[in-house]
Amino acid sequence: MSWLLAVPVLLPLLGAGTSLMLARFRRAQGIISVVVLAAVLAVAIVLLVAVDSGPIVLNIGGWSAPVGIVLVADRLSALLLVVSVAVTLAVLVYSFAQNVADGDEGAPVTIYHPTFLVLSAGVSNAFLAGDLFNLYVGFEMLLVASFVLITLGGTRDRIRSGTVYIIVSFISSFIFLAGIAYVYAAAGTVNMAQLAQRLPEIDPSVTVVLEAVLLIAFGIKAALFPLSAWLPDSYPTAPAPVTAVFAGLLTKVGVYAIIRSQVTLFGDSRMSTVLLVVAAAAMIVGILGAVAQADLKRLLSFTLISHIGYMIWGIGTATTDGLSAAIFYVAHHITVQTGLFLVAGLIERRGGTTSLVRLGSLARLAPLLAVLYLVPALNLAGIPPFSGFLGKVGLMQAAATEGSWMSWTLVGAGLVTSLLTLYAVVKAWNMAFWQEAPEELEGQSTPATMTLSAGAVIAMSLGMTVAAGPIVDYADTAARDLMLRTPYIAAVLPGGERGDGISDEIAERGERSEEMPVETPSEDQPVGEEGVP
Repeated sequence: MSWLLAVPVLLPLLGAGTSLMLARFRRAQGIISVVVLAAVLAVAIVLLVAVDSGPIVLNIGGWSAPVGIVLVADRLSALLLVVSVAVTLAVLVYSFAQNVADGDEGAPVTIYHPTFLVLSAGVSNAFLAGDLFNLYVGFEMLLVASFVLITLGGTRDRIRSGTVYIIVSFISSFIFLAGIAYVYAAAGTVNMAQLAQRLPEIDPSVTVVLEAVLLIAFGIKAALFPLSAWLPDSYPTAPAPVTAVFAGLLTKVGVYAIIRSQVTLFGDSRMSTVLLVVAAAAMIVGILGAVAQADLKRLLSFTLISHIGYMIWGIGTATTDGLSAAIFYVAHHITVQTGLFLVAGLIERRGGTTSLVRLGSLARLAPLLAVLYLVPALNLAGIPPFSGFLGKVGLMQAAATEGSWMSWTLVGAGLVTSLLTLYAVVKAWNMAFWQEAPEELEGQSTPATMTLSAGAVIAMSLGMTVAAGPIVDYADTAARDLMLRTPYIAAVLPGGERGDGISDEIAERGERSEEMPVETPSEDQPVGEEGVP
């Protein structure tokens, strides 16, 4: 079963190479890309079921951790892998239909499919990485593929946006690489399971510096305020499918890295208060920026910055309930944000622009499009009974349970942000669909496959609402395992070193977070050095 962990990384890379060899056969490229991502999705679903009995580990080349490169799938990474591959597949079908409808003119689509598959491989590698350097490799794969995709067509705006994006990404990558060097110098390893054991044993002042460096690097990649100024100018200029996968997915890879580092590596984080302050600022500043926009893509870009704050809020609570709500919200937001940007692409195609001032009358021209926009927009705003509402309620319940003045401040910021989000998306809906267009729209017809692909992503977000109970239970278990850290460490380092400090810390964290009691092994059950079966 462990060999399946290599498939989400290797298969897209092999598909990219094959697709490049068939550069003259563009339809064949599209078919290969769709088949590859469909196969990866099937493998991801198998992994999602398999990790229910514990993390799965693959030691690359037969070199056991912590010496060799290791891929690890636990509940968190498996859940995000399934959601990310599903939306990536839908976006690929959307873009394939768009290229066919446009006659493949005006853009170098020969490299689009190979680059898109490399992007998917980078996302999968980041989610499955068991050490910091392999996580860095995943981010660099994303960086190279993202730059190619964001500059497709070579227009002046896209080159400018791509230049900004690449410079910011290089800065964050340099900070991350420096952080890896600092971590190795302090702890003698970059393996995450081994770091979880060794970091509590080093000087706390050194640990704070390491944590801050990694948090800054991941914060830039996640577009976490105030490190998010680059995003609104970079995403809206890219082609609609590229913008959708960037907005829905790439920032969540950064959020995933924050979760993994803050919880798995540093345990009792000293940055929790900082994260809560940043989360509140991100929610308010981001949504105020969205309210001020007159372009739909820029409006959605600012809502993205704002709603990253909800995820950081859950991480900053440093409790199982808060982390569970954050995990659920990450999965929810991937589908909703991707769906909204795909619909924005449909609006741009039908109306000829995404300027809300120039749009209008689309409800009469494309009534289905009005519904496709409204459903994920209300979900984003957190209107009951959608999954956005359930995620926000989970965050507020976790904050209310904690009960500090900072927690209640976050509750207030979350409520204000939800109301302003509703105002912003409904204003955009009214201007694009119900006001009279100031002049005749210069759009074109929309292929049914593009509409169906966008609808599939929106249906996925609705499916999260219908299946919210099992998904929340899954997120609860994922959060519990993350907070305990024992399942991850024992899977990656079976019979390996067991730091004396880790057991006491885990016990203390379990009591504070009101974890489920760990089953006491029987006398016949083999027990490790620190009581781990």
